Amino acid sequence: MQYYSLNGQAPEVALEEAVVRGIAPDKGLYFPESITPLPASFFKNIENLSNNEIAFEAIKQFVEGSIPDDKLKEIIADVLSFDFPLVEIEEDIAALELFHGPTMAFKDVGARFMARCLSYFSSQKETQEPVTVLVATSGDTGGAVARGFLNVEGVDVVILYPTGKVSDVQEKQLTTLGANITALEVDGVFDDCQRMVKRAFLDEEITGKRKLTSANSINIARWLPQLFYFLFAYKQAKIKGKELVFSVPSGNFGNICAGIVAHKLGMPVKQFVASVNSNDIVPNYLKTGKYEPKPSVATISNAMDVGDPSNFIRIQKLFNNDLDELSRKLTSYSYSDAETKKVMKDIFDETGYIADPHGAVGYLGLKKYMEDHPDVYGIFLETAHPVKFLPVVSEVIPQEIPIPPQIQEVMHKEKKAITISDYDSFKAFLIGG
Repeated sequence: MQYYSLNGQAPEVALEEAVVRGIAPDKGLYFPESITPLPASFFKNIENLSNNEIAFEAIKQFVEGSIPDDKLKEIIADVLSFDFPLVEIEEDIAALELFHGPTMAFKDVGARFMARCLSYFSSQKETQEPVTVLVATSGDTGGAVARGFLNVEGVDVVILYPTGKVSDVQEKQLTTLGANITALEVDGVFDDCQRMVKRAFLDEEITGKRKLTSANSINIARWLPQLFYFLFAYKQAKIKGKELVFSVPSGNFGNICAGIVAHKLGMPVKQFVASVNSNDIVPNYLKTGKYEPKPSVATISNAMDVGDPSNFIRIQKLFNNDLDELSRKLTSYSYSDAETKKVMKDIFDETGYIADPHGAVGYLGLKKYMEDHPDVYGIFLETAHPVKFLPVVSEVIPQEIPIPPQIQEVMHKEKKAITISDYDSFKAFLIGG
């Protein structure tokens, strides 16, 4: 499998180079040269397959020629060492819980897959060339990448996060591990962090001293494995015998984009709903046909506080850059913090289920879509454990939430972060650090 830049001004590369580069030399995102649908028999018999078998069949075409089958199966077994339950909370509506991994966020899958791919590529070289992984985070990405890459030989990880814009738990998860993980606290918002990372890749003074790659969902190995759990959900929901709708809390749009790839592989889906907070760039685009990025707005669902979603260009490509074709399969709604808090309380009062702010936005979008499409089975993604947003959850849910072991182990550790204010200080760190 070869990968090409969506900007169209860079040579095609194999998976290893796409992963190590992160972003193409022409600033474009890498995209697979083809997506071949899986045989109909795969979906017909999916309930008889294990999660590991499903993941292997789904991803193998994308790593063909770069990772042998036996090693790929080892990587998958290591990555998928936790559950992805579909929890029905009311008739025809279920939460796909993606928070049972080591950092209790959906990004554990992509971060662990990418880390193990890099480790494999490194092991195949006679002389190991150190790699610096750069990642901008609005919340959960930092912790998942930190844990996924912890102590991976030959890899240093530098995480940029906006000061005061991540939860206490999220900050602990990305600032307390030490070893090969460094956290940089940025005086700004997520978009500032993301711009710094993208600029660093094009700065020859930096790339002349460090081999850089990105662990944001712009990286092909972080993005694509997220299609696994959409297939796991389909396996669990197939018995319902209804058309499926997935509502995905969306920020950088990598997660929902991976779900659409699962659909392109042949997974039956009636509709995808991109549920967003006050950062409403995509809903506005679907209404007006004009894609207009703007500065991000801080919300209680902070992992979705993105004003220029990087992966939306991949979604456009999946629909041949045709707005009408895209609109037939993708719907998007925006919700305020007040609406999010209200529905968190409503869900708990009516079902006893505790949703985190991101999952609550997903639930809102799903319910909105189902008003006009009642004969479907709706799945919203619970992308992080509610305890990671305890101040918000505790404000609206009158019940104590037990602290899981994954969170307990970091809460009393000392935060270690370097404060930076602008790109120049970031560059100075990379060159001098």
